Amino acid sequence: MKSATKKLSTEIAETLTGKIEAVAAGSKKIKKSIERAAAKLAKKVAKFEKETLKKKAREAKNAEKKVKDKKEGKKTKAQKKEKVAALVAAASSKAPVAAPAKPTVGKEASAPKPVAKAAAPKTAPARPAAKSPAVPKTDAPAPAPEKA
Repeated sequence: MKSATKKLSTEIAETLTGKIEAVAAGSKKIKKSIERAAAKLAKKVAKFEKETLKKKAREAKNAEKKVKDKKEGKKTKAQKKEKVAALVAAASSKAPVAAPAKPTVGKEASAPKPVAKAAAPKTAPARPAAKSPAVPKTDAPAPAPEKA
């Protein structure tokens, strides 16, 4: 019996040591894979931190630009108001433009209605070419100039 128990205990011991070694080897593999994952994660974290720093710097620049633009915006608003006032003054000095004739839909084509005279652009009154007050017209030919 002693030999049987001794044999059994050695088999158990060998199996246990084999299993312990397998677990240890497995844990070493697990440990290595964990280390690789940690290294990858560290790289990603470093990259993320760099990106956040760049983003913060960009946001700070944009904030400075906005402050600068607001200061310049006040000046440009005054300039815009001046331009608008000038355009309004120029538009009010011009004669009003006639509204375009509306097409007749579903009706027979009729003669267009005459446009109001006030809406027509003002031009210089036409002078008759036949009457010129400076030179009176006569039926006799003009006398020839005398040679001296």
